[in-house]
Amino acid sequence: MSVLSPIQRSLKVDLKEHNAAFLWGPRKVGKTTLLHQQFPRAKFYDLLDSALRTALLVRPSLLREEVLAGAFKVVVIDEIQKVPQLLDEVHWCLENSTTRFVLCGSSARKVKRGAANLLGGRAWRFELFPLTSAEVGKPSLERIVNHGLVPAHYLEEKPERSLRSYVVDYLEQEIQFEALTRNLAGFSRFLEAVALTHGQLINYSNIARDCGVSAKTVREYFQILEDTLLGHSLEPWRKSRKRRLIETAKFFLFDVGIVRALSGMRRIQAGSDEFGRAFEHFLIEEIRAYQSYRERFLPLSYWRTSTGLEVDLIIGELDAAIEFKARGQIDERDTKGLRALLEDQKVKNAIIVSLDKAKRILSPAITVYPWQTFCEELWGGAFDAR
Repeated sequence: MSVLSPIQRSLKVDLKEHNAAFLWGPRKVGKTTLLHQQFPRAKFYDLLDSALRTALLVRPSLLREEVLAGAFKVVVIDEIQKVPQLLDEVHWCLENSTTRFVLCGSSARKVKRGAANLLGGRAWRFELFPLTSAEVGKPSLERIVNHGLVPAHYLEEKPERSLRSYVVDYLEQEIQFEALTRNLAGFSRFLEAVALTHGQLINYSNIARDCGVSAKTVREYFQILEDTLLGHSLEPWRKSRKRRLIETAKFFLFDVGIVRALSGMRRIQAGSDEFGRAFEHFLIEEIRAYQSYRERFLPLSYWRTSTGLEVDLIIGELDAAIEFKARGQIDERDTKGLRALLEDQKVKNAIIVSLDKAKRILSPAITVYPWQTFCEELWGGAFDAR
């Protein structure tokens, strides 16, 4: 996605009177483009430039010296995880100059492990996600589930090569280059196993057996995915008055297109099981992006009983309970999970998001939304707690 991309992103990295911010996001979601758009006059340090990176690794104080000489209003350091030692220099500059800093990266893992200095809590934290329905105008569901919403992939007519190369680049530049694990082959098998069990209950023992590593190693691999922002866990809702609940987390990668890339690149057809899983995944990521951009930070979870009744997503303390159904003509037979939850808990908004053509009240407690309408009302703040 070029610096001149017509797509306007929803995230505003607004420093105002604050003097530092971290911007995190997976590879290629458009962090550098966003920062060039929002800070066009800033001094940029791109640590993917090997010569610059080497110079700053050898002598981090160069940053301080150049900042003092240049008297820059804003400095952007891209890929800060490449040289985490620079954080000490940034901290000094924040204490001794008027320069403000935006630190951008795709992995907090090396920063946390390689530098204890995270600016003493002085830096605001922002996160950039793939594109959202609100940013692409008239979103195509078929395009979303087959291309994903990484900007370059979504905009390409045939994204298959780019999707494949994304996975290769991730393994080479995030995992191998940063030495996050020595067993690259085992980690590659792990990624394939994650794609096959995507959005399901995590079974560490089964994945370990498939990958030929220990269950402890699998847990470490999942942590690598979270630290490099390639995925996130969805924790179970654990409060129940009447029912015994499942207490195992699920795991989701950050983008539906990456799941397709890891699953063999088979085209996802409407009506298939893969389409249903991709539909749910897309909308969960949409909600995560909305929560982050609007700084709501309500916990997200799912609800599932030991007998198999399930609600796909719970927002906050039951501010909303949502089922995702990738088909139309939703009726009472599709409400078993929600009705069971409503019997057990008080829910503010019980929702089914589907392929129906019109919004309707299915019962006094349950509303059916076409997915486009749900996304529009989500970004309009309709489900925010009041």
